[in-house]
Amino acid sequence: MKVFKFGGASVRDAVGVKNLVSVLKEVGYDKTIVVVSAMGKTTNALEKILDNYFNDSKKTIDGLVQLKQYHIQIVKNLFGNDSFEIEETINKLFEELSGFLNSNKSPNYSFVYDQVVSIGELLSSKIVHAFMKFSGLENYWLDSRKCIKTDDYYRAANLDWELTSQNIKNGLKGHSLAVTQGFIGSNSNNFTTTLGREGSDYSAAIFAYVLNASSLTIWKDVPGVLNGDPRVFKKTKLLKKISYREAIELAFYGASVIHPKTLQPLQRKEIPLFVKSFENPKNEGTVVLKGKNLDPFVPCYILKKNQVLLRLSTIDFSFIVEENISYIFRLLHEYQMTVELIQNSAISFSVCINNKYDKLDELLLILRAKFNVEVNDGVDLFTVRHFNQEASNFIQNIGKPILLEQRTEETAQFII
Repeated sequence: MKVFKFGGASVRDAVGVKNLVSVLKEVGYDKTIVVVSAMGKTTNALEKILDNYFNDSKKTIDGLVQLKQYHIQIVKNLFGNDSFEIEETINKLFEELSGFLNSNKSPNYSFVYDQVVSIGELLSSKIVHAFMKFSGLENYWLDSRKCIKTDDYYRAANLDWELTSQNIKNGLKGHSLAVTQGFIGSNSNNFTTTLGREGSDYSAAIFAYVLNASSLTIWKDVPGVLNGDPRVFKKTKLLKKISYREAIELAFYGASVIHPKTLQPLQRKEIPLFVKSFENPKNEGTVVLKGKNLDPFVPCYILKKNQVLLRLSTIDFSFIVEENISYIFRLLHEYQMTVELIQNSAISFSVCINNKYDKLDELLLILRAKFNVEVNDGVDLFTVRHFNQEASNFIQNIGKPILLEQRTEETAQFII
């Protein structure tokens, strides 16, 4: 088997879905699993609907209507007068979502998030599945929630590898071309869970690992893995080859092309990962595999915007040692703060965090009972792998004050 993953940008409209089919016809689709993300900005739209559901319920219906119309229009552009059946499928999914929102009694935002946002992948996979059949590519629609089994840690669920492996093998038995969803799974009670924002790559890697795939290809709107996000950095260069270790480091620090969890299962079985352009499918792109660290060997730039820098110091001037540090990290874990960088001295502790679950105010309330806390929000974290004079010049030319700097042999990080 081989696994293809198509992201939201590649299926954002009818042209994109048609191109997906063209890519499959051009590169071959025998013994292939196609994993798709939600279309375009659907996940963002669903997050807005969810925000309205909790804070301004009158706007919820309008958001649902607009999102349904977006998908219906794509279907009409794809199928023309033959769109009735797939339109009915879309209507049914939105009816199920509306029914859940009307009957839900849970105040748990993360639980509700997973039940709501997951519809994006169900919609896109149903449309892609139907259009592939319409185009002569007979295929099987696989419900990823019946395969990917997780715990109850909503919005960032942890995998039950043994049960997932068994389900995937059983679910795909006898099918040579299948379409399924990235990002979503389910727990032991069959409630939908998600694997974390941008988790579709990870889903594809799970399928590749379980099926001992010959390769995983992620189809993107860029020519491959670049040494910086072209939307942020000028004169970026294509990285032709990356080792698993180097790619894991880049993903850990926030390189947006590859999801951090994607590489670990691939590395264990040495399954090559290709990152290619869906606009130019025959181009070389990037391959991640065992071997040389980086080709070409150039600095790699990563930017994480809107981070929070906390500076903590003890109220009584006591040392920040193991007891205090373990207490701080326990709180960071409890309030689901992703730690990006840490630095400490005798009586101070600085930590850069990502407040992605919007729990900063709750965390600060607890921390201020024991520490003096200085908060710098909205800061940018620059990470440079393979730092050299070129990278040094770049940082200096940004022209903003550096609040914290940290370097190792391979990596330099700057909070600006």
